[in-house]
Amino acid sequence: MEGLATSRIISIQASRRQHYSAFLPTFSLKLQKISNGGQVWMMKRPKSFKSIAASVQPLEASTTGHFDNKQPSKVVLELWRSADAVCFDVDSTVCTDEGIDELAEFCGAGKAVAEWTARAMGGSVPFEEALAARLSLFKPSLAQVQDFLEKRPPRISPGMEELVKKLKATNTNVYLISGGFHQMINPVASILGIPQENIFANNLLFGSSGEFLGFDANEPTSRSGGKAAAVQQIRKAQGYKVLVMIGDGATDLEARKPGGADLFICYAGVQLREAVAVKANWLIFNFRDLINALE
Repeated sequence: MEGLATSRIISIQASRRQHYSAFLPTFSLKLQKISNGGQVWMMKRPKSFKSIAASVQPLEASTTGHFDNKQPSKVVLELWRSADAVCFDVDSTVCTDEGIDELAEFCGAGKAVAEWTARAMGGSVPFEEALAARLSLFKPSLAQVQDFLEKRPPRISPGMEELVKKLKATNTNVYLISGGFHQMINPVASILGIPQENIFANNLLFGSSGEFLGFDANEPTSRSGGKAAAVQQIRKAQGYKVLVMIGDGATDLEARKPGGADLFICYAGVQLREAVAVKANWLIFNFRDLINALE
């Protein structure tokens, strides 16, 4: 998911094809207390999910401009192969779309949210402010979110499932770090076999009648610099020697810092953000490049 920073963006359109039955089990609910003493209903993860496979047409080399980092250096390859943890952004990386924009469109506010996002992209806006502003435009109810999840299964980027299996086979731990919401990311994790404790994301909050209340501001990814903080937290807690961050946006690039990610790989198979891509250690358009590098 892209941070709110000005840059040239090239979108790569994805087509949909149903992979198998799109039926998704309904979420159950749990009552959870929040810091102000109130109570909210939060959605619990169902036992299983099914996905829609997405076919992405990568950009032609002639349209992507000149980048010196499309071929990894020897040092970058060594770091990738020796990583004991890999953290993935979700929107426009693991999945082929932006979750909040998809939910807004489903709720009838896609244009309004997209217009606000376009305005925000023109300047520096704190992430938490941008998140609150977008949600305030359509205030999704619990029923709407459940309906969305049942009718719009996750669209996983081509090669992602194979890459995660490959990483697991080499005993590399996989994490999902997102400014999106658990309600939409938990199904993705279920498909990929990533444990709940390896997800760092936000939570939508609902009242006792299922009405929208807001989002949990206690989550690190709910504010600016949150992804970098989450990566640092993971590394400190687990003591990983080599940690890699993979994503498409400025907030993913920020995770490459002392005590955080050693390597930032920019995935531009959905969105090419040139200001981010040029600063990456390795720019890829297909997850097959990463899979091949592990063989």
